[in-house]
Amino acid sequence: MTLLRAVLSLALLLSLPALAADDVRVYRCVGSNGAVALQDKPCTAGRQQVRDLQRPRDPPPRVVSTEAAPPAPVQTPAMREREVRHVYIQPPQPMYECVSEDGDRYTSDNNEGNPRWVPLWTTVWYPHGHPGGAYPGPHPGPRPAGSGNTIAPPIGGGPAVYRPPSVGVGVNVPAGNILVRDTCHALPPQEVCARLRDRRWELDRRYNSALQSERTAISKEQRGIDARLAQDCGG
Repeated sequence: MTLLRAVLSLALLLSLPALAADDVRVYRCVGSNGAVALQDKPCTAGRQQVRDLQRPRDPPPRVVSTEAAPPAPVQTPAMREREVRHVYIQPPQPMYECVSEDGDRYTSDNNEGNPRWVPLWTTVWYPHGHPGGAYPGPHPGPRPAGSGNTIAPPIGGGPAVYRPPSVGVGVNVPAGNILVRDTCHALPPQEVCARLRDRRWELDRRYNSALQSERTAISKEQRGIDARLAQDCGG
């Protein structure tokens, strides 16, 4: 029996391929009781498995150079394309306070000052009496000296004629038209927002007692004020 096992083992070894110089052959033996053993020799009993493994190798020796190693190249960071954003900020809508000729104050969205054409008048003076300022008729009698009245005899004889001082009558006549404007000045932004809120509150009070036709106009003006408050005054 022992001779038979030896013959079988020899036949098994002959059937295995030749090992390379750097390979290691490992035998895995499983006994009848299930015990597993790994060894470098063929199994004497039980089942046997053969595995060829590569022998571990040492790394090649490190070559130390006496020359200074060149400096590592400096990597320039890649230039990132800058993102340019254009933000357009709309300035607040201005408001102006204007003063009329009568002293009434009102607000306007422009500084035009309610331009209007008014007639231009001038005064024309017309002298009294006939040409030369002579008043015919009986003279009123002598005048005190230095009063400016003169008694002059007419040419060719005849009754004396009284010449009053050089006076006349002023008459206003139209001389065209002239464009006039009310005086206006810009209000600061804080004052503009305050007046818009006051106007909004005033429209709320008027709405309850207004007619239906008036409520439509009030609602339209309120929407405009609300949009302007949201844009220029932060709501």
